[in-house]
Amino acid sequence: MPRVQLALRVPNLNASVAFYTRLFGIEPAKLRDDYANFAVAEPPLKLVLIQGAEGEPTAMDHLGVEVETPGQVTAATARLAATGMTTVEENDTSCCYALQDKTWVHGPGGEPWEVYVVKGDAESPARPAGSACCAPAPGAHAGA
Repeated sequence: MPRVQLALRVPNLNASVAFYTRLFGIEPAKLRDDYANFAVAEPPLKLVLIQGAEGEPTAMDHLGVEVETPGQVTAATARLAATGMTTVEENDTSCCYALQDKTWVHGPGGEPWEVYVVKGDAESPARPAGSACCAPAPGAHAGA
């Protein structure tokens, strides 16, 4: 089932993990030193937490729609491009500790949205050069 993703850059990952564990009543689906994600069933949400700079307020990093198959990513890319949106595709990319296919678009305020499928787990948080994936700072997203 597709679900919306909200990725937040947080100043204290441990405190944020503790807060969202209590808020949603579940443990993280994935937890690393600088990253966590929660697969929330109700409401359907993928909450991603990315370690940001200590002392900085929490900020929106990017938004997304997680789908089930690579074909759904391809279909979303075609649909978005047909509406005149500029899309940026990343296939077989390692991002946020996962192997993914994805396409990126930007909203009118520059907010980055990805439509993506997780194809497998990855041990590295690899961020491809020029990728909007978990960019190190706000405003560093590709095409923004």
